[in-house]
Amino acid sequence: MDLRTLRYFLAVTREGTISRAASVLHLTQPTLSKQMQDLEEELGANLFTRGKRGIVLTEDGLFLRQRALELLELADKTMAEFQAPKGAISGEVVIGGGETDAMRILARAAQRVRQSNPQVAFRLFSGNAQDVTERLERGLLDFGLFVEPASLSGYDFLKLPVADRWGVLTRKDGPLAGLSHAKASDLVGLPLLISDQSMVTDEIAGWAGKNASHLNYVVHYHLLYNAALMVEEGLGHALCLDKIARTDSQSPLCFLPLEPRLEVGLDIVWKKSRRFSHAAVAFLESLREEIAAQHVWP
Repeated sequence: MDLRTLRYFLAVTREGTISRAASVLHLTQPTLSKQMQDLEEELGANLFTRGKRGIVLTEDGLFLRQRALELLELADKTMAEFQAPKGAISGEVVIGGGETDAMRILARAAQRVRQSNPQVAFRLFSGNAQDVTERLERGLLDFGLFVEPASLSGYDFLKLPVADRWGVLTRKDGPLAGLSHAKASDLVGLPLLISDQSMVTDEIAGWAGKNASHLNYVVHYHLLYNAALMVEEGLGHALCLDKIARTDSQSPLCFLPLEPRLEVGLDIVWKKSRRFSHAAVAFLESLREEIAAQHVWP
């Protein structure tokens, strides 16, 4: 199984039929069909179910598609790093993280790099802690932005000089209207939305104390944007971090900080065994400068 075959396989999954994929790849249909048959034989698995309207991926096919995307992404990144002009800092820095206002610090560090090295580009991956950790372990990310609490075993890291505050995203005209803060007792009996990360649930449970068992979670969300839409439509009230969802005068939503106050720190992490490209080294140096500029030393 070589990279070219994986690219052919992804073209078939993308186009939905062998004939359309063959046209895009400038191959004959029999040639591409033979490539896919050989791939299935090599793996000992059926990757497609073939029907009148096109192909449908089997479970093995879905698994291979995800792995193929990751392998080709890593291969393309590696090739780009080797092809970068000698003596020049260029290439791509890949950063993963959840939704947080702390991304501004990383953005300023990236801008410092770009000002001196315009051939450096950045790729952002948005996901929860589990998603980011998996991609770090597979070498698909250079850096991950973790919201505490987080397991930092096996990583080097810099602690960012900011903290995010937990609160409730709710409608301005809802049952929490008029409150300046939200206590656990205020949330009992209300439909709540919460991140699907177990560490978040544990953190909120610790904050809520004896009221934790009475909190009613009706939605577990991945990232906040869609959850905020559900809050707008009256489905419930989202436990989330501040400064992510829009809560200006034009928005029907407001953010109520939790009381007692619940804050979390943030860390930028990378694998201890990671061999950085020149672009990634430049970004890390820039990030250290950005942190130092705020008079907080890592």
